[in-house]
Amino acid sequence: MRQQNQDNRLTPTERRASGALATVFGLRMLGLFLIMPVIAIYGQQYPDYTPLLIGLAIGAYGLTQALLQIPLGMLSDRIGRRPVIIAGLLIFAAGSLVAAWADTLVGVVIGRALQGMGAIAAAILALAADITRDSQRPKVMAAIGMFIGLSFALALVLGPLLGAQIGLSGLFYFTAVSAVFGIVVFLAAVPKVAQKSARGDLIPLKNELGQLFKDPQLARLNFGVLVLHCVLTAFFVVVPLQLMRGGLAADEHAWLYLPTLIASFAFMIPMLIKAERQRQQPRYFRVAIGLVILAVAVIVFIPAHWTYLAIAVVLFFTGFNFLEATLPSSLTRFAPAGRKGSASGIYATCQFLGAFVGGAAGGSIYQYFGLLGVGIFCTVLLVCWFTISFGMQPPPQQQSVSFTLGKLNASQADGLAEQLSQLNGVEEVRIVADEQTVYLKVHKTDYNDSEIEAHIAPYRT
Repeated sequence: MRQQNQDNRLTPTERRASGALATVFGLRMLGLFLIMPVIAIYGQQYPDYTPLLIGLAIGAYGLTQALLQIPLGMLSDRIGRRPVIIAGLLIFAAGSLVAAWADTLVGVVIGRALQGMGAIAAAILALAADITRDSQRPKVMAAIGMFIGLSFALALVLGPLLGAQIGLSGLFYFTAVSAVFGIVVFLAAVPKVAQKSARGDLIPLKNELGQLFKDPQLARLNFGVLVLHCVLTAFFVVVPLQLMRGGLAADEHAWLYLPTLIASFAFMIPMLIKAERQRQQPRYFRVAIGLVILAVAVIVFIPAHWTYLAIAVVLFFTGFNFLEATLPSSLTRFAPAGRKGSASGIYATCQFLGAFVGGAAGGSIYQYFGLLGVGIFCTVLLVCWFTISFGMQPPPQQQSVSFTLGKLNASQADGLAEQLSQLNGVEEVRIVADEQTVYLKVHKTDYNDSEIEAHIAPYRT
């Protein structure tokens, strides 16, 4: 029993490494998010200011992230995780400096696009898997996800506060320093480990992408995250300006975002609990989408005043945070066994592509059609998603598990797959001989871990 308890806890090395990787990821995302709540305001100081360029400056990182997310994940499996991560952070720092030195918004857009070229998400997740044991991996991935959410919340508060003191250029210098600090943390705290082979649950695999694009449930989730981040970046093209019109100075925006974020979490968490407990995720998806639509309506159709805008921000982030938390959770449960890495690669690409499209389209529409045009654009997208969501199914009550094997021939693999498929609670079996790994989809409450281990043990030698 004592040994089992020890196996269920992170070792000191795992704890240190996972904390460092979560910190590195969080610092990088903080740098990407930090300018979002302020650039619509401070960007007006550049001589070439247009709303279109503001939108591009907000979303440009999304285009390069979308283009490079999957290729750099695959590259990390060829040349190593550490070189890709360090190079990505250096590129991010360089992009931050380009934006800080820019005296035009075009220069800021170029810097933001360069920031996005440091697409290290897949490499960090794969390195976390290299360092940790299979049994502890969910804890580490959850910690990384938590740090990403925390970085977004911090950016909404710190952006206006720091921007008032050091300006937009200062914010970009801050992000450059944070990237360098991330490299120091990475080198000091993340141990060097032997790299494992590509794993379908971690790294996108080229030959699987086409099949996953066609999966109807995954396609709904991918479209959903594209719309969600499209609306998010379009939101920040107009909302800071509306807050100014509503009577809040730029340096006071942090004091609106902080309580509204806290309120949105207070409303969102019970929704998450009820959706999971009642297995009514599609219904609560539609409730959350409806909240975002309502927030857009308040911003567009009610005269600007900080009290109404505060209500709109609470509604927006209640819906946004629920969807942002639920979409990836649903994705991992719908993804076929052993293909979570490829499914996540497509999902991340859609997410960042949405950020780019929302910024570019939101800025362009605002420039030519004003606030009403942006509101109609966001509403049409959200209504399309709301309609498509009626084809969603509740995520299966399953989880993915994987076990390491020895070398198997085709006959042994078929025999083991047949044995495992007969076990109680096992819904799907996939054996990848090249990875020496068996991937299972199991029912959360019905499967017996020790029974699976007993069947696999003879195939580990």
